[in-house]
Amino acid sequence: MEKGTTDANRKQGRQFSRRDFVKVSAAAASLSALASCRTLEKTSVFAPGTDRLRVGLIGCGGRGTGAANNCAAAAEGVEIAAMADLFQDRLDSSRKQLEGLGKKCTVTDRSCFVGFDAYKGVIASNVDTVILATPPVFRPIHLKAAIEAGKHVFMEKPVAVDPAGVRSVIASSDLARSKGLGIVAGTQRRHQAPYLEVMKRIHNGDIGEIVAAQCYWNGGAMLNWGPRDNPEWNELERQCRRWYFYCWICGDHIVEQHVHNLDIINWAIGSHPVQCLGMGGREVRTGPEYGNIFDHFAVEYEYPGGVRVMSMSSQINGTTERVGERVVGTKGSTYTTRSLGYIEGQNPYKYDGPRVGGMVEEHADLIKSIRDARPINEGQHVAESTLTAIMGRISAYTGRALKWDWVMNASALDLRPAEYKMGDLAVRPVPVPGKTQLI
Repeated sequence: MEKGTTDANRKQGRQFSRRDFVKVSAAAASLSALASCRTLEKTSVFAPGTDRLRVGLIGCGGRGTGAANNCAAAAEGVEIAAMADLFQDRLDSSRKQLEGLGKKCTVTDRSCFVGFDAYKGVIASNVDTVILATPPVFRPIHLKAAIEAGKHVFMEKPVAVDPAGVRSVIASSDLARSKGLGIVAGTQRRHQAPYLEVMKRIHNGDIGEIVAAQCYWNGGAMLNWGPRDNPEWNELERQCRRWYFYCWICGDHIVEQHVHNLDIINWAIGSHPVQCLGMGGREVRTGPEYGNIFDHFAVEYEYPGGVRVMSMSSQINGTTERVGERVVGTKGSTYTTRSLGYIEGQNPYKYDGPRVGGMVEEHADLIKSIRDARPINEGQHVAESTLTAIMGRISAYTGRALKWDWVMNASALDLRPAEYKMGDLAVRPVPVPGKTQLI
């Protein structure tokens, strides 16, 4: 595995026009999303004689419950009809909250399912689309089952925790495309007006050729996340209930959280990175109750043509918080956050339109695309953004520079346990750069 890019390769990489490159890929996707993002006109119906859309929820935690509410708010004719979770108490709590939707929640005892195989019950129900909101490790198998069963899918990010999972998601995305099924991911920024407007201008060449970028998710430590430990839990249950602190199930915070910002960089440049070098560690999460994830990462990514991107993500209290993205071109630069979008330089621009959250818009876009018989498929790009984050995590864990092609095609890393069965499950040791092995 090569450690760097040669000068010859750099020179060769700069011989193409980045503007031409993104016109072929990301610009088309951006303009398509912009065109479908704003209205919910009923230009066609979903099924003969009705526009009713029955939705199944798989994963009833806070984000799953929130996604179900977002979906119900996104359009008329939508109803939450089935639910599944690993734990009965979490399903019951979510169901009680969703009862506030009134006629938009038609869940019954018979359409509720619990356990590791509960997703199969929802998929086998009379639903048209499913929301996948379990912890990320389960996303690939749930997506595969849903697409094979002919269901449209909204899936939360990230979509995997390891290269094996990413490859599965890409295969399912290809299958969905061949079957005419929609897939929208929880990368909300791709459905928010400030991002859409700034990205349109990037791809139109308003900042010139992209030469560098930075992205950040630096925030609090989240030390009190999740339920308190319970001595009655077995080890696998403990890790599933406190999933955020275990790499095998959440992917670490660079994957679970910072994927949003890395997705924006991939979108802007119109490509995934070709290699990276990362470092990270664990300064404030020092006890076993915080599992085995890091609390800070710094990764340098290199994109086609030698474009360098600096990525920072941390969860440490008392430090400067910054969440956003900066893209630098030969004619100017952009800065974007969840509420801001502006360009400085030769073609200045500042978004001053409505501030509409992406969590509802992403569902609205999927529903409209289904009813228009032109389903959106975001599977490939969210899989690549997820692997971008995974690649940075692997590099930081091992201290090794990595090539995209090796991670995508050769890495054998598969973090899933041998079987999903309540009982003992050893906690993997906290990674140590320079000692943790590359797999």
